[in-house]
Amino acid sequence: MSLVAADPAIGARHRPLAVAALFLAAFMNILDVTIVNLALPAIRTELNATTTQLEWVLIIYVLTFAAGLLPFGRFGDSFGRKRVFCVGVGGFLGSSVVCGLAPDIQTLIVARAVQGLTAAMMIPQVLAIVHVIFSAEEKGKVIGLFGTVNALGAVAGPLLGGVLITANIAGLGWRPIFLMNVPFCLLSLIIALRFVPRIEVSVRTRPDWTGAVLFAAAIGCVIYPLTEGRHLGWPWWCFGLIVLAAALAALFVHMQMLHARLGLSQILPAKLISDSAFMRGLVIVTAFFSGIAGIHFMLAIVLQSGFALTPLQAGLATAPHPIGVMIASTLTGRLGNRWLQMRMVVGGGLLLVGMVWVRSVLGQNSADITFADLFLPMLVVGLGMGTAIAAMFQSVLIRVSPADAGAGSGVLQAAQQVGIAVGIGIVGQIFFATLDPSESRTDYVRAAQTALLFPVGIYLLLVITGVWNVYENKRSRHEAQRKPVAH
Repeated sequence: MSLVAADPAIGARHRPLAVAALFLAAFMNILDVTIVNLALPAIRTELNATTTQLEWVLIIYVLTFAAGLLPFGRFGDSFGRKRVFCVGVGGFLGSSVVCGLAPDIQTLIVARAVQGLTAAMMIPQVLAIVHVIFSAEEKGKVIGLFGTVNALGAVAGPLLGGVLITANIAGLGWRPIFLMNVPFCLLSLIIALRFVPRIEVSVRTRPDWTGAVLFAAAIGCVIYPLTEGRHLGWPWWCFGLIVLAAALAALFVHMQMLHARLGLSQILPAKLISDSAFMRGLVIVTAFFSGIAGIHFMLAIVLQSGFALTPLQAGLATAPHPIGVMIASTLTGRLGNRWLQMRMVVGGGLLLVGMVWVRSVLGQNSADITFADLFLPMLVVGLGMGTAIAAMFQSVLIRVSPADAGAGSGVLQAAQQVGIAVGIGIVGQIFFATLDPSESRTDYVRAAQTALLFPVGIYLLLVITGVWNVYENKRSRHEAQRKPVAH
């Protein structure tokens, strides 16, 4: 399958405007993930939500987003990436309105599910279109810019969320955090319709509905017990669902390979499944994001409910993290494809140091905590994430051909979102299981310190694995150089 821009002139002349429309959508997605954390205590109070329902407000978005990324990434290859992107932006707009007007927690959870699904329609097309309209030399800088835009969304999330919730505009409380998506969506849609080029495929393939259902079912069977297990007392069927998820994942791989042999379409191309380096990269991405995911969710609750900070104060306390991501993404984006493995090791090391530091700060400030206490450790966490993320994405996408850009981009971001959902589920399980019913400040600190052991362990493992990979690569290159050339 080959790809052709329907109007190459538009792709060349107006690429900055096209990228603006695409990256604005990515910005909204990150904004909606980060901004909701600070609203959780207010949502809990106004809608009388349980702790499990609060987790679902976050996880259902990530779950439907992750489940939809791979099929919609492939559908973009089949039906046209611009078309799927624009439909996704329109759906994101509508679901954001429903979130902002939700009368109860059940409506909010359902609307968040739709919001995540429509985000899954638009986001895979972002990197897929960039992958096609930019040359290999330009992609490194553009992907670095993508990381910067995501960081800006992450920076704006806690700050803007804190301002909006604290201001209580027109008595709406937390609701403007969703309603503000409307003008962003409209702007992205208008620019995209005019300036994003149509990427045509020479051969259209039928969607792989079987693969899409198996992929979504496997993810759901992992996330549901991780979220509901503590609330339900961990019945046997929760563990059965996790086993079923592994079986469904194996069946998914088998069906993708079978489709390849029969000449049918696959939402995850068989040649990518057969690429061991690509699959290892997905495992690393999943583990990496599981380590960072639950931290903001937990800190938003600890700082507001445990330390009685306002939403704005809590947002300021965690803002150094996305600022660090933005700084590191901008600086490392200039490196292009150089030193990818080493950048991942350095990033993981900074994250490990930052997580240990945050854990120590919480323990030393059980009486009170301020923005200054968390500034440096959260900045180090952000610098580590920004250093590693672009290198990880590039090391995975470099294995993908332009024809499979949609599927490759989709599975990469699906791995990211699965990691986020798993991380929120695990950290939430540890945190709320450890939190004493009295919910005193000391109890919140102890629960947070216990939950932070999970990311500490994840990044320690990733650093050890990364150092070993760097060593093995250097040894392989050294042995290749010493090997005599046959004449």
